Amino acid sequence: MITLEVDGKIVEAKKDDTILSALKRAGIHVPTLCHMEGLPPSGACRLCVVEIDGAPGLTPSCSFPVAEGMKINTRSPRVIQARKTIVELLLANHPDDCLYCARNNHCELQSLAHNLGVRQRRLQGSKAQHDMDVGSPSIIRDPDKCILCGRCVRVCEEVQGVAAIDFAERGAATFISTAFNTGLNLSSCINCGQCVVVCPTGALTENSSVEEVAAALTDPDCFVVAQHAPAVSVTLAEEFDIKTGTDVDGAMVAALRRIGFDRVFDTSFTADLTIMEEGSELVHRIKNGGALPMLTSCSPGWIKFVEEFYPEFMPNLSTCKSPQQMMGAIIKSFFAQREALNPARIVSVSIMPCTAKKFECSRPEMTQNHVPDVDYVLTTRELGELLRRYGIDLAAMEPETADTPFGERSTAGKIFGASGGVMEAAVRSAHFLLTGREIPELKIQPLRGMQGCKELRVNIDGIELGAAVVSGLGNARKLLDEIRNGRDDLHFIEVMTCPGGCINGGGQPLNADIEAVKKRMKALYAIDSKEQLRVSHQNKWVQKLYDEFLGEPLGETSHRLLHTHYAKRDVLL
Repeated sequence: MITLEVDGKIVEAKKDDTILSALKRAGIHVPTLCHMEGLPPSGACRLCVVEIDGAPGLTPSCSFPVAEGMKINTRSPRVIQARKTIVELLLANHPDDCLYCARNNHCELQSLAHNLGVRQRRLQGSKAQHDMDVGSPSIIRDPDKCILCGRCVRVCEEVQGVAAIDFAERGAATFISTAFNTGLNLSSCINCGQCVVVCPTGALTENSSVEEVAAALTDPDCFVVAQHAPAVSVTLAEEFDIKTGTDVDGAMVAALRRIGFDRVFDTSFTADLTIMEEGSELVHRIKNGGALPMLTSCSPGWIKFVEEFYPEFMPNLSTCKSPQQMMGAIIKSFFAQREALNPARIVSVSIMPCTAKKFECSRPEMTQNHVPDVDYVLTTRELGELLRRYGIDLAAMEPETADTPFGERSTAGKIFGASGGVMEAAVRSAHFLLTGREIPELKIQPLRGMQGCKELRVNIDGIELGAAVVSGLGNARKLLDEIRNGRDDLHFIEVMTCPGGCINGGGQPLNADIEAVKKRMKALYAIDSKEQLRVSHQNKWVQKLYDEFLGEPLGETSHRLLHTHYAKRDVLL
């Protein structure tokens, strides 16, 4: 450790620290718009400048290393004026529509202007004029609100390995664009929404369905049904300033009923159903020489990634629909028959942590007789907006349980929200499907945690299974390249598009750091540890669904409703 003097106080730092990382660890806030934790510094925004004794000018703290005895001033008049000028320059080329912007009160530029005392427009200039990109079912792009921080470009390329967007032109004409400046819907974008999460302004937002859902809730001819994903109940609390990691499942169900949903179902139920189908598919492939390793199909951004960049692995993808689409399919078949409802009258709304789910529900494969399995997807953020519009105080709601027949779920289905959860649930049931006995230890520690890559070797009655879990498509790319180059020791691979899984999805509450994501994950595993029903194959309502309607896993009815296919996509480079 070395010592620094910061604003007149002694601070300890590690020898390999940058000034910014040392200050952050010491609890000293320095503003930045371009810095991304875990990635090399870009030094693009210059907001993090500090004054160092003996240095001729101001120094960007994100990229400058610490040194023993260094004297740093983070709030001198010169530093404050430099930061204020940068914000004023950004505002000179920024729209004045804060009241109407989706990021109002969640905009980092707005917060900086407030904190630095920018109260009037001191600088004037011609503003950039770009067309909005509204073609994607998942993401809206408004280049006029872009401040060129580069965070979206970096997360798309360096974390997700997609590189759908980049800087175009030069100098004052620079803007962020897709290849040939086409719409996101024509690009290699996989709709994950990680760019939305890191964007500091309203330049990138989800393609909202709040108005359509609100209209359906007031239409007497519509029977409006909601399903909520496993990760949503442990993240929605943040939208209402409730402690991070709090499970608000019961309060959320009550709130959804209060605003007019006719039924509220838990997508964790069809996560259990997915395990039955996907586990049976894995066993069938192992016993009958099918394409291995089998790749999970729950994450729609991952599916599009394979279709675009690794089409040779499409036979390895599980044919199972995602839990969202399975729930949509059985709502408009089994549930519609049971309740004597016309499927065309049902408005099926799914509440997801994911912007790519909006793309998924719009896929032509996800329909039955031209009726979509799911009509609208709301992100966790959009649900927060909808509930606030109706005056709901989530903390004051008396908890209620989800509706049957799709309300009961195992905790195996619930942990789908965390990276490794799908694999853990699958191993628990695969052991039973292969041996007829329950696995001795339900908690599978090697599959838990925030690591981008995790592996497991398990012997089930002499069958040696190799399993891998990856989150973040940059990590998935590395693993697929290993398999492409000859690696053959894996049988089953879980891939989640977003780092850490759905708890860190592109539709989750904004401004969450890694510690908040860890708390969300911890909350899911806490639910798993304290409940009784912890394996998917023991879910009695899933068993009843097979007895009354589906027949058996991989059977004709289940295959027609719960399975699908994919096709190679051409990538516009």
